Amino acid sequence: MKASELNAMNKEQLEAKVKELKSELFGLRFQLATGQLQNTMRLGEVRKDIARCKTILRQKEEA
Repeated sequence: MKASELNAMNKEQLEAKVKELKSELFGLRFQLATGQLQNTMRLGEVRKDIARCKTILRQKEEA
């Protein structure tokens, strides 16, 4: 997900997106532990998306 897409969202949408991404990350970690994960790069992508969302949330709080 691009930062420009996240900038267009409001605070509630960003918080919902973080919650959704965290649940996806949990599922991916569970798949990794059980040996069912096919695309291990997705773990890093989801973590970075969470960081992007949190960064933009923080910027909106400061503004």
